[in-house]
Amino acid sequence: MKIYVAKKEKVKGEWYLIDARDQILGRLASRIARLLMGKHRPTYTPHVDAGDHVVVINAGAIRVTGNKYEDKIYYRHINTKPGHLKQITYRQMVERFPTRPLKLAVLRMLPKNRLQARRIRRLHIYLGSDHKHQAQKLVPVEIE
Repeated sequence: MKIYVAKKEKVKGEWYLIDARDQILGRLASRIARLLMGKHRPTYTPHVDAGDHVVVINAGAIRVTGNKYEDKIYYRHINTKPGHLKQITYRQMVERFPTRPLKLAVLRMLPKNRLQARRIRRLHIYLGSDHKHQAQKLVPVEIE
């Protein structure tokens, strides 16, 4: 039995369109991460970047469950000095940077390796239903 290993030159990426209206943040992010990695393909190879482009529209209408809207906290380190750990709630994050919670959720679900930056660049997030990727033949994806 032979093992198939995908080659970078042979992989042709698709463009997927996802409508994020009333979708739950974590479930949507895991589905997007699978598409960016290429795990939905039968020719998935972990060390080859065989993922696709994902265009997310209506990202401003994403839901979170429970009390996460007020209780979920995002942390970031300005530098290593004491007192430089900054925190912001989900509500504050959505008010200042409406698309960032989805991008951070997807980024943190991708493997931490050399392919991570290349994969996250293929994620295109838009607040409304207008986007600039009309020329690509977008395949709509239904999220369960």
